[in-house]
Amino acid sequence: MSLPRSNYDPRRVCLNPFPNFTLGKHKRTMGIYLAGGLFALANWTFLDAAILSAHAHPPYDEPQLPPPVHVSFVDFVPGICSLLGMLVVNLIDKDRVRGDEGFGDSRAVWRARLFLFIGFALMAGGMAGSVTVLILKYILHAYGEQYTYYGYANVSQNVAIMLSAIVLWISQSVGSEYEYNLSI
Repeated sequence: MSLPRSNYDPRRVCLNPFPNFTLGKHKRTMGIYLAGGLFALANWTFLDAAILSAHAHPPYDEPQLPPPVHVSFVDFVPGICSLLGMLVVNLIDKDRVRGDEGFGDSRAVWRARLFLFIGFALMAGGMAGSVTVLILKYILHAYGEQYTYYGYANVSQNVAIMLSAIVLWISQSVGSEYEYNLSI
């Protein structure tokens, strides 16, 4: 039987604490801009696929046939789930998840961690949904490359939103160069 570590707190969920990052003077700002760029790229990629789908032409060898598939509401649902998950994850106060600063309500840390889990579950569900839509709607029906791009754009949107959420979480978790921690 091993003894608990000296800094063990029975209220903690994880034994390993969050790492403390120090990125430098302007790297926090660059991380926030990078997260915004990834978010814009994600939504631009899927919007491009939706616009291409709306203006899709029939195959040139059979002009009387309509295009076999279009982007529909089913394609939008995984992106909406990932977007909601990103918002939930990044709206949570990082100090409350860590359990720092002695919040008055002892259940506040538990609720913050629950919402963090729900946010990551929404992002994971969006990612799983986009892969499912890609496989079931575009790959199994053996559509041409022009039409499978819609599914690949959906998956890339969800990957970029997840990466954006991670970069923004890390960038906001580091201390600012203008932040002072005073303790008595």
